[in-house]
Amino acid sequence: MPLPLIIETDPGIDDMLALRLALASPELDVRGISISYGNTVVEHAYRNAVEVLRRAGKRVTLAIGARRPLRRALAVALETHGPSGLGYAEVSPPGVVLDYVRPLDRLLAGQPEPVTLVTLGPLTGLALALRRDPGLVRAKVARHLAMVGTLEAAGNTTPHSEFNAWCDPEALDAVLRAELPTELVGLDVTRRLVLTGEEIARLGQVEDPRARWVHEALRFYLEFHRQYERLDGCVINDVLPIAELVQPGVLSFKHLRLAVGLEDGDQRGRTRVHPEGARAEVASDVRAEPVRALLFERVLPWLAGSLIGGTT
Repeated sequence: MPLPLIIETDPGIDDMLALRLALASPELDVRGISISYGNTVVEHAYRNAVEVLRRAGKRVTLAIGARRPLRRALAVALETHGPSGLGYAEVSPPGVVLDYVRPLDRLLAGQPEPVTLVTLGPLTGLALALRRDPGLVRAKVARHLAMVGTLEAAGNTTPHSEFNAWCDPEALDAVLRAELPTELVGLDVTRRLVLTGEEIARLGQVEDPRARWVHEALRFYLEFHRQYERLDGCVINDVLPIAELVQPGVLSFKHLRLAVGLEDGDQRGRTRVHPEGARAEVASDVRAEPVRALLFERVLPWLAGSLIGGTT
C-alpha cells in the first residue's frame, strides 16, 4: 500500500523538485499539501504549489500552515529563489489566499488514519497545529521528517544556522519539545546532494518545454550558488526527506538531544547537541548517488542515463 503522506512546504525551487518527486512516486500517497511562508510569501508559495500540481496533472487538497513566524518578523529568501519563489520559471500572477483555506490541523483531522508528515519549510504551521490541538497532531502524525537545522555543516543563513530554523526558532523549539516521532534532515546531509552546473546546462538544451521550465527555475538557483557559495551547482535540500520515504535507508540517523538558539544574532536558530535538549533522530549520513538516480529517473528523465558526479 502507498504510504499516506502530507507535505508542508514553501515552494521554493528545491521544494518544487521534492514535490514533483513525491507526486511521481507510486510508493507515496500524497493526501495533502500545506503551504507556508519561507522561501517566498505565502501567496506566491500557494500559487507555486498549484503550478506544480497542474504540470504534474495531479489534484491534491491544499491547506495553509502559516503566513508568518510565531514571534519574528517575516523574512523570505528573495536572493535564493527569486521574487516568485521559482527563479526564472514562468508562473501566473499570485492570487489572494483567503482566510477560510483550511489550516494544517484541519487537513490532519480529515485523514482516516495516521500519516507521515514531511515539513520542508519553517516549522510554524506544525507549531500552530500543536498549539491548537496537540492530541490531534499526536494521533494523526505517525512520523515527522523535517528539512531543518545543521550541526557540523556551515549554516546557510548565519555561520551556524539553517534558513528554516532561523526563520522561526521558537516554532522549531516547540516542535522538538513536543517530542513527536521527529527526524531532522539538515545541512549536514543535504549539502552532499548537488545538481552540477554541467547537468543544469544540459537540461537547458532539451527541446521539451517541460524540461525548459524546470531549467529556468534551476538556472536562477545555480546563479545564487555560484555567487554566494562559490559552488558550480546547486544544493537541492528538500529532495532528501522524500527520497528517504521512497527508498528507506538512503539516510542514516543518530538519536540525539537538541537545543535551539532563541537569541538574536548569529546564534538565532542554531541547532546543537545538548544533554537536556529534546529528543530527536538526526540524519548523519547519506548515500547521495541513489538519491540522484531516483531524481533523474522520476523528475529529470531528460538527464537519466548520463549521471556524473554531483556530491560535495
